[in-house]
Amino acid sequence: MSNPKILLFIALGLVALPYLMKWASSMRATPPGLPTATEGLIGFGTNFFDTLGIGSYAPTTALFRALRLVPDERIPGTLNIGHALPTLVQAFIYISIVQVEFQTLVLLIGASVLGSWLGAGAVSTWSRRKIQLGMGVALLVAAALFVMKNLDELRGTPLFPGGDALGLHGTLLYAALAGNFMLGALMTLGIGLYAPCLIMISLLGMNPTAAFPIMMGSCAFLMPVASLRFLKAGSVSLRPALGLALGGIPAVLIAALIVKNLPLTAVRWGVVVVVLYTAVTMLRAGMRALSAPEAAGQQAV
Repeated sequence: MSNPKILLFIALGLVALPYLMKWASSMRATPPGLPTATEGLIGFGTNFFDTLGIGSYAPTTALFRALRLVPDERIPGTLNIGHALPTLVQAFIYISIVQVEFQTLVLLIGASVLGSWLGAGAVSTWSRRKIQLGMGVALLVAAALFVMKNLDELRGTPLFPGGDALGLHGTLLYAALAGNFMLGALMTLGIGLYAPCLIMISLLGMNPTAAFPIMMGSCAFLMPVASLRFLKAGSVSLRPALGLALGGIPAVLIAALIVKNLPLTAVRWGVVVVVLYTAVTMLRAGMRALSAPEAAGQQAV
């Protein structure tokens, strides 16, 4: 086959099929109804900026909590399931148009999928308190990554200089595999893969543009895989997830094919403020739940 990317697209379709079938089966068993306009707008807005490299998990988490649309313990599953379809569209577009060494692309995608499968198996069974504490920490990490990216752009001297390489080999490839494995596992908890993957790719000497098919391809493969575990565990809010998908797909097409790029530094600073606030409220809720059994025990004595 003259273009090996076609094999990757076929594999992507095969990975997406069982996820779509399981999601459809879940909606037949428990019809969620049509998403609200708010849920669709959240899907549109977060996936529009996701396509331009902002990431969708942290902003979506903040909006879900602020508007009380999804219980905390169901946010990780709802994020993975709802954002998977728009991310599949992103992957098809960016893998098609951006040059990257095929071996590096496939191996890094495989590492992230393995990490997500193991991570989703753990997170889908966590209690509400564990989800609150885990996502609170995850959001703090996400905010720190946004700050690092913004400071880099403001200074004008690259913090992550990158290079011109379109692939990795030897020790650098092994380091990238380990990194993407961990990022895949953390995706299931709500730490978006985009920003840390972009930083990692640049530090390892690759052209930062090459990060786009890697990070979007990784997410497009790992999110359907992780979603199967969340759907099986029932740890998802189906209607908001559907809103993310229906609003997100047209947003991806507009951002990738029409808008293509925007000055995003101001958007990231706004996201930092919102994400930090959400992280604090999530951690406070988790800590209150942690201390509640202790208080109950003291009253019993």
